[in-house]
Amino acid sequence: MTINTTAIALLLISFLVMVFLRFPIAYSVAISSLLCLAYQGLPLATLSQQMIKGISSFSLMAVPFFITMGVLMGSGGISEKLLNLADACVGWMTGGLAMVNIVASYFFGGISGSAAADTASLGSLEIPMMVDRGYDKDFSTAVTISSSVEGMLVPPSHNMVIYATTAGGLSVGSLFLAGYLPGALLAVCLMVGSYIISKKRHYPKGEKFSLKRLGREFRTSIWALSAILIVVVGVVAGVFTATESAAIAVIYSLLVSIYVYKGITWKGVWKVIDSCIDTLSIVLILIATSNVFGYCLTTLHVPEIAAKAITGVSSNPYVIALLLNVILLVLGMIMDMAPIILISTPILLPIATSIGIDPIQYGIMLVLNCGIGLLTPPVGAVLFIGSAIAEEPMEKVVKAQLPFYVMMIIALILITFVPAISLVIPNLLGY
Repeated sequence: MTINTTAIALLLISFLVMVFLRFPIAYSVAISSLLCLAYQGLPLATLSQQMIKGISSFSLMAVPFFITMGVLMGSGGISEKLLNLADACVGWMTGGLAMVNIVASYFFGGISGSAAADTASLGSLEIPMMVDRGYDKDFSTAVTISSSVEGMLVPPSHNMVIYATTAGGLSVGSLFLAGYLPGALLAVCLMVGSYIISKKRHYPKGEKFSLKRLGREFRTSIWALSAILIVVVGVVAGVFTATESAAIAVIYSLLVSIYVYKGITWKGVWKVIDSCIDTLSIVLILIATSNVFGYCLTTLHVPEIAAKAITGVSSNPYVIALLLNVILLVLGMIMDMAPIILISTPILLPIATSIGIDPIQYGIMLVLNCGIGLLTPPVGAVLFIGSAIAEEPMEKVVKAQLPFYVMMIIALILITFVPAISLVIPNLLGY
């Protein structure tokens, strides 16, 4: 073996072994990178230098603000209001509460930007409510965790900011705009699956549609929905950078949560900030250590080797696109989302662009693949959260989840092979 081949094997095998031994992912990334650097005889100061370089980015300053905004709004009493708005929109359909669950996740995702936050905040309300109305608990849990993935596509999503930075400074505004239609497509696919199951199992309808009620619930929820406008419109119109808009949205969310919805008090804000710091520390250590891992991959020319290996399987761009999705889905089963974005992007994005996939479109594909991974054993964090909230065995939830996996894969295939789904809005607005 050559030195490079041995170093690559040491880096990747040690990383995978630690992942399967359930090491914390940040430790797995850092230790495997350290072993690789030591084997190559490089100064170990490179480790700290690359870690600092990884988090020394102005764009990444938006991440803690978006996390804080989501936690504030999630703790500030908006969950029930968004549920009521969704109920007014689609509760009249067969399987009405399942449809409400899916639409509410679309609204709430635009505020929290997190599948885990969506499941934790809305799931504790939605799952008991559905069970009380005659829905099976495993079905209710499967709908809740599946629909939570919409929140990763609908802006503002801090994962989009991480991808934009990792991909070499893509426009965050373009990624935000690109997420709306794919998020809506995913919601429609999940609603179709829910409707078929609800018909088969004779789940109930909700109240008849009322335009008056819809208007009333919309007026109540407008304060929460306006947070999305501050971020998206501010960034797209060029009034703010992503970081500035996120900071303003935090102040707005704080005032709305305390004075309008009155879901938290000033004393409660400190608990929210404490929760944000816990989440942020995890995200930043992952970004820092993953930058070292990425440095090792780049210096060892792993992206070029991977590109040759994948294109060697087939020269057909459709086959290569499917292979990229399979790789990302498998990674999603064993790793959390942030490290997948940070580690895989330098390797797989050049392959995607070489077959004509736009970097913005690839970002949407990447996020949706990671979202499906969050629902898949053995490391599916959102699957575990949903099972814990419902107090339902994970195996039973996975079985109920199978039809929703199919619907999510359909959405993923459409997004992969119909670029307009991701690109039409950014292109229309000149991004």
